[in-house]
Amino acid sequence: MFNTTLYGSTAVLVFAAVLDYWLGDPRGWWHPVQGMGWVITHVSRLAFRFLQTPVALRWAGVFLGSSLIVGSGLVGWLLVAIAHHTHPLLGTMTASVLLASCLAGRSLRDAANDVLSALSTGDLVNARRRLSQYVGRDTDGLSETEILRAVFETVTENATDGVLAPLFYALVGALLPGGSVPLALAYKAASTLDSMVGYRDAPYTDLGWFSAKTEDVLTWLPCRLTVLTIALLSRRPLHVWRLCLRDAPQDPSPNSGWSECAYAAALDVQVGGINWYRGAAKHKPLLGDALQPMTASAVDHALRLTRWSMLLWLAVFLSALYVRSVLSFE
Repeated sequence: MFNTTLYGSTAVLVFAAVLDYWLGDPRGWWHPVQGMGWVITHVSRLAFRFLQTPVALRWAGVFLGSSLIVGSGLVGWLLVAIAHHTHPLLGTMTASVLLASCLAGRSLRDAANDVLSALSTGDLVNARRRLSQYVGRDTDGLSETEILRAVFETVTENATDGVLAPLFYALVGALLPGGSVPLALAYKAASTLDSMVGYRDAPYTDLGWFSAKTEDVLTWLPCRLTVLTIALLSRRPLHVWRLCLRDAPQDPSPNSGWSECAYAAALDVQVGGINWYRGAAKHKPLLGDALQPMTASAVDHALRLTRWSMLLWLAVFLSALYVRSVLSFE
């Protein structure tokens, strides 16, 4: 089958990583998440229009979540299969582009730099406006330190579900007949579902419960692997792990608190505190110790840690593939 050889799997993974680093998601280009978002929006509208009871909405949530996750994986598999049938090189290129679309490393870096560039000139008004495009919290009136904390929290939370978790499923998929793309796209669908309907608040309480729980389960293992990787890269693994055990369980999310805390512990900064959403204050638990001030350098260092984590995972996996191929040949 396509994309099952050592060379095919290696080429797709490497090309996708390079595309994400150098190109990212160009503005104006169609992205698979747009298609996923279109489906979620229209199915949600139909559900809210015709279903009135919590039980019915919950079953609609199961249908929406399972069909989009499985369907995204199948569509990805079909596109790569058709392209590979046309020409193996076209198949590799198609798989690489689709996999790159699942990785948000460049997008995170661009978003952070967009806000930081305004801060570097002292333009707080513009920095707040730009930040509002990337976070759900109220940004009016945020101080420079609060803006930096918001950027840091966004970068470190999304490092897992936007970069390393999709990569994890791509690596797992590379060991399967269908290749990296189906599992990576399926996870991307779960992440998109969670970001659009996975809320405890009305009106998504019932419709979004399945999407929220599914994303939590799918992210749990790659999140813990991310924490371990950041701990190793920090060269203080016991320190990072100790702070994560102390602080991360206080966060209501089973994953985002661990991801944010690992980076905070590695860089000796503290995240969490009071955030405002539509005028209402919400307290997030404090993660890490404030041994160093929150700075633009801390954000940049967090982005580098994510890049190094991604490279480390790829290097370990590809080395293991190579060793396995050598042993099999012998």
